[in-house]
This record gives sequence, C-alpha cells and structure tokens, in this order.
Amino acid sequence: MIIQERIAVYISSLDTGNGEFLDGLEREALAQEVPLIRKDMQSFLKVLLALQKPVSILEVGTAVGFSALLMAMNTQPDCHITTIERYEKRIPQARANFAAAGMQERITLLEGDAQDVMRGLAGPYDMIFMDAAKGQYIYFLPEALRLLRRGGVLVSDNVLQDGDIIESHYAVERRNRTIYKRMREYLYVLKHTEGLLTSIVPVGDGAAVTVKQREEIQLI
Repeated sequence: MIIQERIAVYISSLDTGNGEFLDGLEREALAQEVPLIRKDMQSFLKVLLALQKPVSILEVGTAVGFSALLMAMNTQPDCHITTIERYEKRIPQARANFAAAGMQERITLLEGDAQDVMRGLAGPYDMIFMDAAKGQYIYFLPEALRLLRRGGVLVSDNVLQDGDIIESHYAVERRNRTIYKRMREYLYVLKHTEGLLTSIVPVGDGAAVTVKQREEIQLI
C-alpha cells in the first residue's frame, strides 16, 4: 500500500459513496474481480471534475463502465464522455450499465484497440482519463496529447504499481518488468517534456495529473 494502511482505512471511512446505483455496481464488479478505480481515487477524480468543469471527456479503458458513469454523474448535463474498450466480454456489460443508469445519450462507447481508435478521433477534449493496460500508456501518450486541448488535463491512473515503481529492476517480478520499465519511462516523459505540467499523487494506486500548457507538444 502506497500510504500507511491505517491512514488509508481512516480516509476510506469518511467516504460518502456515489449513490445507490454506482455503489451497487461497484459491489457487483468487485465480487466478479473486475478492476475499478479505488475509493480514494474516486473522490480525487470527482474533485478534479468539479475544478475543471469539462464538457468533453475521453476515457481510455471502460471495463464495465463504472468510471465513465462516475464522471457523467459528477459533471454538468452538457458534458459528453467518449470511452474506449477492447475486451469483448466487458463491452455489453458496460452498454447495459449505461442504459440502466439512463446515461446512454451522454456516453459513447467505442470498441477496439485504444491506439487505433484514438487515431480516428478529432477531439479536442477537455479531459482524458487513462485507465487501461499500464504497459501501453507510453504508446497512447502521443495521441492523447494530440486530442487534448491546450489547458486540458490528462489523468493517468495506477501509475505507481502498488509501490513497485520505486523498486530496483531486479526486485520486481520478472513478469512485471516490462510494465515497470514502460511506466517509469512514461512518468519521466510526463515530468520532463516542455509544455506539460505534471504532479504525481500517491492516491489509490497513484495518479499522474498533467496539464497541457502548449498547443504543440514535442515529447522527449
């Protein structure tokens, strides 16, 4: 755990939930071992949405639609969310959840590989929420920055890999080393590229919050 367990438990105890529908969806998804954004990350994201007031959001990684619905329910009615998912099993579940929540008009689900799908989008988006395969973030980044408007915010979830990110390469399990290497590269690029302002926050499994400060970004 990235922060002390007692502190995490205390913070979690203060959580007020997300309403009957989302709380029920969260319990159901966790029972099926579907990965969702963690409680403290949910609260953090809701605050970012309140501050940014986006009207167009792109989400990379839909799963069963929990985070897309969380964003829809915490933005103004004119905010539209486009979300991308490639896992065929999850797509009908997400669509059913959007319909059950009455949000199918505000959320567009695009099927396919995120990198391919993003190449076909025009944007611009006020916010992009990256919550897909961690080892692919570095490859999604050029398209994400192309689609993000100047002043827009890129939120990348799960960037600290339960603390593995600070370990020696040899201390990381062999099967996780490629993801570890790519995530360290991703965070370095976010912090060192001119025109990007990034804060890495130890909330949930770590979040990188990046503001695009220039229209044209030349990645290092």
